[in-house]
Amino acid sequence: MNNKLYGNLIFELSHEGRRGYSLPKNRLDGYSVHDLPVCLQRQEEAKLPECDEMTVVRHYTNHSANNFGVNNGFYPLGSCTMKYNPVINEEIAAMKDFAELHPLQPIETCQGALEVYYCVQQLLAELAGLSEFTLNPCAGAHGELTGLMVIRAYHQSRGDQKRTKVIVPDSAHGTNPASAAVCGLDILEVKSTKEGLVDLPDLIALIEQYGEEIAGMMMTNPNTLGLFEKDIPEIAKRIHDCGGLMYYDGANLNPMLGACRPGDMGFDVMHINLHKTFSTPHGGGGPGSGPVGVRQGLEPFLPTPRVVLDEDHNMLSVERDDFEQSLGSVGSFFGNFGVVLRAFTYILSIGKEHMKMVGPLATLNANYIKESLKDDYELPITGLCKHEFVFDGLKDKSTGVTTMDVAKRLLDYGYHAPTIYFPLLFHESLMIEPTENESKETIDGFIEVMHKIAKEAKENPELVKGAPHHTPIGRVDDVLAAKHPVVTFRQLQKEEQA
Repeated sequence: MNNKLYGNLIFELSHEGRRGYSLPKNRLDGYSVHDLPVCLQRQEEAKLPECDEMTVVRHYTNHSANNFGVNNGFYPLGSCTMKYNPVINEEIAAMKDFAELHPLQPIETCQGALEVYYCVQQLLAELAGLSEFTLNPCAGAHGELTGLMVIRAYHQSRGDQKRTKVIVPDSAHGTNPASAAVCGLDILEVKSTKEGLVDLPDLIALIEQYGEEIAGMMMTNPNTLGLFEKDIPEIAKRIHDCGGLMYYDGANLNPMLGACRPGDMGFDVMHINLHKTFSTPHGGGGPGSGPVGVRQGLEPFLPTPRVVLDEDHNMLSVERDDFEQSLGSVGSFFGNFGVVLRAFTYILSIGKEHMKMVGPLATLNANYIKESLKDDYELPITGLCKHEFVFDGLKDKSTGVTTMDVAKRLLDYGYHAPTIYFPLLFHESLMIEPTENESKETIDGFIEVMHKIAKEAKENPELVKGAPHHTPIGRVDDVLAAKHPVVTFRQLQKEEQA
């Protein structure tokens, strides 16, 4: 491979006068001229690269080989960012009949799209054990905010203005307290036990102190350590008894599918990271969708617009103004239709009977990896996990090899690194989430490499500390890259080049 074509920026391959295109002759000459206002015109020509066609094609084709996805390797970050994304999902989402719809076209011309929304709302309600869902939120954190707004609207409708506090476990995703703050709510942090679960006595103390001010409690189940919160019935009872509502963060819903439903546990409001559990490629930060579901009695507070079926059950329509208690609009139209469409395709492809296997398989794969590696990696919390678990670095701390080093060395073996240094409950956190769709052979290969890295850390620690060695870009200064990022290209002057 020509390293000059592969390793350089497109600007560095530029040569003045090179062209990879030809524009058609202007056929509007003699008709009319539309000059841009001076205030919109550039004062100097844009500094764009000048390259021939083959240089451009080869440059971006070679760089595309650096992209990592589940289509070319094991991704132990799991459902948090990337899981199984069947091609059929993309084929359906790209269908002209869906892709070329416009949200402002007449209702009667887009009944199919509205039916997709309506059906997904019903399917999610059944899977979650709740009454009704809105698909309007565009991301998980957006769903959190919307769900908290529902809780706040519920309390305000009852004239209960003093309920402005939300209980959040110290193991929660960072978006939980952030969403509560954006919603204008105060956060009360409840501690975790040494077993990694909500500390019930600490929670009881908070309820006793702030009971009449508590709007609700946010919980992720299983929690960020991959552990099932066994005290949920007691927690839900105490929150409800003090007048609060239970909020379920659905980020870790995978292992629950086919095993239990949040609504049956006592949760009143939840959001689902649709892109995670129901299959949309989410690497790089998007796209996303965060549908919000509520128990019976809270439906009037959901945002508008809504897709509703008319009295004759033969026409789906969009209603905006008929819900007096609605919290209002949380975004334009109905959220990310492409993600909803992929989720619908995924749910129908798996079917009701196979959906029951998702949770058990996610749990099986995670526990198999955990038990296979616990002799080499420190396992701070033992026992059964669900879809994910957390190591606290290597068991042998004398080597000086850190979690960061292990993650970098994994790249040399063709694996994407797991989540590292999160959750913050442990100093060298290494969180592994294999997802339900990976085969035993794939998982065995990952286990073998993790054992190999542990052995390298003992026998040749500098090898691991200097990793990666076989990637296009080697070890970088992470702190420097974060504090002084170079995000634009500056053409060097000839004298600087010399």
